[in-house]
Amino acid sequence: MPVIPTLETDRLILRGPSMDDFEPFAAFYASDRAKFVGGPLDKEGSWRMLAMEIGHWMLKGYGRWTVALKDTTEPIGMIGPFCPHGWPEPEIGWDLFNGYEGKGFATEAAVASRDYAYDILGWDTAISLVKYGNDKSAALALRLGAKPDGDFTHDRHGLMQVYRHPAPQELTDGGIEAYS
Repeated sequence: MPVIPTLETDRLILRGPSMDDFEPFAAFYASDRAKFVGGPLDKEGSWRMLAMEIGHWMLKGYGRWTVALKDTTEPIGMIGPFCPHGWPEPEIGWDLFNGYEGKGFATEAAVASRDYAYDILGWDTAISLVKYGNDKSAALALRLGAKPDGDFTHDRHGLMQVYRHPAPQELTDGGIEAYS
């Protein structure tokens, strides 16, 4: 069983997901905001989704972290490297829970996640898949320097836009050591 590393940024802790995260996770997936990422879901569907997030770490050796506020440890989202069966290639994925958007948390966690994917996992590229109409997610991809790179149609999620992140050598933000 892999050990899930913990990352820290100025305001956030990125830690392994656990069943302790279920209630805020299920609240997000029950909301209309989850329509771009497979929701809304009932509690049973949310449980299965959280189990998939935890299982991704076991199957791939990496996955999305639970993002928590450093000062309260309250979970505020799921962000990180992600590539389940059916994905066209590895991505940096993000879901920010209700009420935490617009504060820069997703950008902060996504940069740390991408740096980890490049510096520790050795990825030389990453994408983010964004459903059309998810304007906030598309804006985040652009803030991260990603550029539109075609479309991808997933069997369950439908048509999504591919955003290609800058390659590791194109980034000048200091790498993962800036977050340890």
